[in-house]
Amino acid sequence: MSLELKVQEEMKNAMRAKDQVALVALRAIKSAILYARTSEGRSDGPLSEAEEMSLLVKQAKQRRDSIDSFRQNHRPDLAEKEEAELKIIQLFLPKQLSSEELVASIKAIVAEVGASSMKDMKKVMEVATPRLAGQAEPQAISAAVKAALG
Repeated sequence: MSLELKVQEEMKNAMRAKDQVALVALRAIKSAILYARTSEGRSDGPLSEAEEMSLLVKQAKQRRDSIDSFRQNHRPDLAEKEEAELKIIQLFLPKQLSSEELVASIKAIVAEVGASSMKDMKKVMEVATPRLAGQAEPQAISAAVKAALG
């Protein structure tokens, strides 16, 4: 089942339950999907799984950035709202890797690629980024690769 169909189904459930927070988050996801489908001269076809994952990661990152900003500006009410929306978005993301699992995955990729120094970081990142998309933040992937190669 595509992300769009899952979101539509969850929107129906949220409307039945009168869950306004979930409804706002789901509408934001749906809006992003529709924008991605119609932007950049795309046909009206469905998004690939990689595009869907990228879209969800971007939505989650926006919420985390907003949470940080609201906390710094002493707006816990708005931060709580964003946290609730982030929880809804995370329902559609794969399970997040722990730091130990991330390090183990990166070490396996380094061995697979045959990387030995920081000069090989680009090769490792080209394999790690799509493979671990949605399971770890891009900054965490980059830091783990630097640690493994450094």
